[in-house]
Amino acid sequence: MNLLTSMRYLVALNEHRHFARAAQACHITQPALSNALKALEDEFGAVIVRRGRSFAGFTPEGGQVLATALAMLRAEEGLRQELSVSAGALRGQLRMAAVPTAMPMLTRFAAMLRQRHPGIMPVVLSMSSAEIETGLEDLSLDLALGYSARLPQRGPRLQSWLQYQEHYYLLCRDTQCDSRPFAFGADIAWSEVAALPLCLLTPDMHNRKVIDEAFAAVQSEVQPAMETNSVLSLVMAVAESIPGDGVAMVTVLPGAMVATVRHMPGLIARPLRSPELVTPIGFMTQQGMAPTRALLAALELQDDDEWRVQCLRHAGALKE
Repeated sequence: MNLLTSMRYLVALNEHRHFARAAQACHITQPALSNALKALEDEFGAVIVRRGRSFAGFTPEGGQVLATALAMLRAEEGLRQELSVSAGALRGQLRMAAVPTAMPMLTRFAAMLRQRHPGIMPVVLSMSSAEIETGLEDLSLDLALGYSARLPQRGPRLQSWLQYQEHYYLLCRDTQCDSRPFAFGADIAWSEVAALPLCLLTPDMHNRKVIDEAFAAVQSEVQPAMETNSVLSLVMAVAESIPGDGVAMVTVLPGAMVATVRHMPGLIARPLRSPELVTPIGFMTQQGMAPTRALLAALELQDDDEWRVQCLRHAGALKE
């Protein structure tokens, strides 16, 4: 049995939570995956995986083995990157994640990192805040972009670097002419927005909690016209609405998302005020973790002036 390979299969199962999808990700058959995991259990003399008609999680002993597997694979990746630098060119993987509304900025960051270090292969994932925090703590993620104000809830294990202060906008259709270029409209109060046919993220998502708190601050109750866990659906719900029909949906988006639709005609973004909601967005890693060479390159880039210009241009309080 190849211990490192079996550990890799175990990590894949943890990521996909499904035997067939984990096997597919590892480019092996499902029976081969099951046999490798059984051999791992025999090696350690403990049941690692709870099995039913489908994957049912890990046993307490399995959780210990998984933690070791994640540490082993991270150490292996770190060693490969060190050796690549010794050979003359940094090569390796960097696993990054962002909350859905910050994905445009993380994608820009990954492209800039890849441009500066062609040997780095960024893996860019969209995750909830809770998934990100867990991924950073168990070492399945190297770096993440999200709501840094949440970190005190997790204790001292995570550290952050502020990237930008996110501002919020009402995105709606242009009722006068749907072929006009995208434009920024007049400010609008949260209390005015509460009565509109809103498409919002589902209540389990942190961005929705932030927005609900803004409405609560002005004592406004919201009954969404539509809910989704997809930020793309938020945009499409507005873009595909028929302007002027009285039921055309609108949505609330942070600046990083508004920046991605500035090329779309017939849309208007109105800054939300009273109160002016601002949320800090930062890069996060695990505190005290020995960084890989790829992570060091990313941390250097996040403090670079060229990247900071991108943050000012594509997130926060957008300029016309």
